Amino acid sequence: MADKKFELELAGANRERAYPPGRIKIAQALRILLENNDFVSITTAEIAKTAGVTEALIYKYFKDKRDLLHQVLAEYLAYYIDRAESDLKGIKGALNKIRKIIWSHINVYATDRVFAKIILIDVRSSSDYYTSEPYRTLKKYFDMLRSIIKKGIADGEFRDDLTPSFILQAILGGIEQVCLSRVVFNREIDPDELTEHLCEFIFHGIARERSNG
Repeated sequence: MADKKFELELAGANRERAYPPGRIKIAQALRILLENNDFVSITTAEIAKTAGVTEALIYKYFKDKRDLLHQVLAEYLAYYIDRAESDLKGIKGALNKIRKIIWSHINVYATDRVFAKIILIDVRSSSDYYTSEPYRTLKKYFDMLRSIIKKGIADGEFRDDLTPSFILQAILGGIEQVCLSRVVFNREIDPDELTEHLCEFIFHGIARERSNG
């Protein structure tokens, strides 16, 4: 099930954006259907029925079903990126910030499986995603992480023989790989445990320290 706090805050944000009630109902209907169905199997007729609107109204607000998916994802991302930025306030040091981001990122997948399915599975089957609004929004999140990494390198917390982009890819790739199979097979995700393991691996690597003796 989706994060209930998210649902309430998203509803308020959508009202602030002055979205028509029909559009809000359609987006909410897709989120409901995605809880128990794959995106490709969901029809616009099912979305309309769940929303209590006509199928034609979907095409008034969205170009097609995939555009609806992208718009729903954009709403998720706007909320979660704002929350990630807020979570970092008061945290000192790049390593501590990266640890917090990793935990928050994994926790989102643990608590909101609809979002996890969209971002990890559903949108990647279409090349349109990589020129879409949500992908552009996601790049802002990447830029935020990259700036933290650059600060970590400048302050001597991170190695300076690896590029910020490589470190960023290692972090995001690690998060994705430890969560993907759990999302696909609907298995439990433990943010504390996975964050600890992933941070240990990223921060210290896999090589055993050799004694000087």
